[in-house]
Amino acid sequence: MALLPNSLSQAVRLLTVLDDEFEALKSQNLEQFERLQPEKLELLKAFASLDFSKSGASLASSSDWEEFQQTIVECRDRHRRNGILIQRKLDAIRAALKTLQGADPASSVEIYDRLGRLAAGRRKGGYTEA
Repeated sequence: MALLPNSLSQAVRLLTVLDDEFEALKSQNLEQFERLQPEKLELLKAFASLDFSKSGASLASSSDWEEFQQTIVECRDRHRRNGILIQRKLDAIRAALKTLQGADPASSVEIYDRLGRLAAGRRKGGYTEA
């Protein structure tokens, strides 16, 4: 039965790592985010190798088992939250790059050159419109 308490403590540690990861993402601290990845990966590998089938049938009625399951669900939810934050940040970066590159002709943002004139790539018709 030592498998379950050890797994529960690892699940609690994963919760902490996921919360730290979220804070690093919010503050855009990529160094901290990268430092957390090896530990997160090790914890996930440990969960992938778990085999509770040898622990016996009493596991289903154990309060530790219920707590472990609840903690794992919280880990899943926090991992999804972090994934959503990463995706939103990537979408914002892509939109900014698209605007800077002038790739979206429907965009209402006008790009000006260093002299304050409308950039050549953004003119709708140029001289042919006149």
